Amino acid sequence: MENSMNITSTQYVADPILGNNSSVKATIDGQEVFVPLDPANRHYAGIIAATAADGSFWGDTVPEPMATLAAEYLFAQQLTAYTAATARLTQYIVADGRDEVTEMQDSHIQLTDSDGTPQFDSDGSPIYEQTEVITVSAIEPVDATITETQYDSDMTATEVEIANPLITKDNAERTAAQAIVDATPQPVIDEYNS
Repeated sequence: MENSMNITSTQYVADPILGNNSSVKATIDGQEVFVPLDPANRHYAGIIAATAADGSFWGDTVPEPMATLAAEYLFAQQLTAYTAATARLTQYIVADGRDEVTEMQDSHIQLTDSDGTPQFDSDGSPIYEQTEVITVSAIEPVDATITETQYDSDMTATEVEIANPLITKDNAERTAAQAIVDATPQPVIDEYNS
């Protein structure tokens, strides 16, 4: 959740009868508001997100349970970002293309012996004829450069070779994804791998 609220101060408000926290008194976008402790409330969700980013508006110490909620929020955000970045890095490199991958799989034809008797394995399952199946299709690499027509101030056209924008975009996305992976705390990686 992107936090666009300007939160300048917060403090828990206790229920006068029960004594437990019942709301958060906050100054949001210059307005003093009382926010219910409900994760579905957009202001409360915004306070959690803002606390995860920088909880200095709470004062010297972020109180509980907000400290835990903000830590859980940050952990979930990091896990989501790490998952997306890891998935991006597993995609093929546009400049290199991708080789075809095949594997042998059972066909619908059951093997028979020389007498025409169907064959079964030791577990009693039918043995099928194997056939090679393409599991990942090949993709050709893109050209390193492309020709672009550029016009000068007199509208004279000139053909210019430029770096292929597909490669440029792929490299930028891979670099950004790798930066996220490199910055991810080990507990988040451990959760991803569990």
